[in-house]
Amino acid sequence: MYATYALPVLLGLLVLLFFPVTKNITQRSDKYRYYFLQACTLVGALVGAKFAALAGDLGWPVHEIPGGWLAALSSGRSITGGLLGGLLTAEAVKPLVNYRLPPNDRFAAVLPFSVAIGRVGCVLTGCCGGLTHEGFVSIHDAQGVSRWPTQLFELVFQLAIGVTFMALVRRRALHGRLFSLYLVLYGLFRFATEFLRDTPKWFAPLSVYQLLALAMVLVGGVMFAWRTRHPPPDLTPRLVGQ
Repeated sequence: MYATYALPVLLGLLVLLFFPVTKNITQRSDKYRYYFLQACTLVGALVGAKFAALAGDLGWPVHEIPGGWLAALSSGRSITGGLLGGLLTAEAVKPLVNYRLPPNDRFAAVLPFSVAIGRVGCVLTGCCGGLTHEGFVSIHDAQGVSRWPTQLFELVFQLAIGVTFMALVRRRALHGRLFSLYLVLYGLFRFATEFLRDTPKWFAPLSVYQLLALAMVLVGGVMFAWRTRHPPPDLTPRLVGQ
């Protein structure tokens, strides 16, 4: 069962890593900075995803982690925490490596497809499901319990966002703002669907993931507005996707 979950997640990560998102970055030095930035972002995302899951599922740091930190290493991860952790890491590293290019819209367009592929693993293993529900759209979890198909809802959402963002990249629209828009859209989606998910509601009726989703909406909205009012000096149609 672990392989059934891990393989789609690994495939989604490989799609994100090896899709040619840097083909419009012409300077070799800029590419090196971008790759280093992405490596740091990945580390930040993994750390953020882990700590968010510990807080959201286990109530850490208020509650102790069952089995201790060693057991925590094999526990789940959160996309919301990963996005915020990766973003904060990237923004902290950019001035350190003198990275001045606009946000990479091609990366933002591929990201939803990567997440969607990872959600296939959730569907196959029955994890990350919704509350118990008997109906036409219900699916069974690993224990055979009928639940809301929140994994399928998110899979469809991510594919729709990915297709939309690909079209925006081709039309050279919202340059440098697609990732900010993704944070807003996914934050709103996750906040709404979290009411159907079987997650602890530590801040009844809200979960930690809903608080993280609201943080995503706030950060994404501020970034979108800032980059609309203050676009990078080299923001021209020919630089779309850098």
